[in-house]
Amino acid sequence: MTNQELKLKAAGEGVKLWQIAEKLGMADCAFSRKLRRELPDEEKERILAIIEELKKEVK
Repeated sequence: MTNQELKLKAAGEGVKLWQIAEKLGMADCAFSRKLRRELPDEEKERILAIIEELKKEVK
């Protein structure tokens, strides 16, 4: 999964990038900058888990 696919998954689930950044303990602008380069698989898995967690809160 690419960073772009992560963004699309979050958007499709109704999760905002700032919400993911907040769960990671960073500013939303820092998280957006981080997504400019492909993340390691471990970090992508962590973000996917956060998306799943936030998805439950949104719905």
